[in-house]
Amino acid sequence: MSDQRVRRVNEAVKEIVAEVVPGLKDPRIGFVTVTDVRTTTDFRSAEVFFTVLPDTPEAREETEAGLRSAAPMIRRELNAQLRLRRIPDLHFRHDPLPEQGRRIERLLNSTRDTGKDDGPGD
Repeated sequence: MSDQRVRRVNEAVKEIVAEVVPGLKDPRIGFVTVTDVRTTTDFRSAEVFFTVLPDTPEAREETEAGLRSAAPMIRRELNAQLRLRRIPDLHFRHDPLPEQGRRIERLLNSTRDTGKDDGPGD
């Protein structure tokens, strides 16, 4: 199976899930952004990475539970729009990258602030 085909399927799944999620009626699902999809090469399984606002542990857990319960409906929509022999099982995961990026930015800012006090001429 070619990597290019897997990338195309990942992108298609990401687009379809991103279109379906805002229409879900589950109150546990907040403002969700689908950030990435990684399917296995046999298309049996797909990890769907998301972020949610507000970005709190409680909101992440509730949104993940809501998405898990909506997975069968989302798979039906994938089946209707994709031409695949096998529609992957969906596993939703909170994407830690934005949080890690904010942490790195805070560290860089604190380093810059500390560096200002230690400059030459002080």
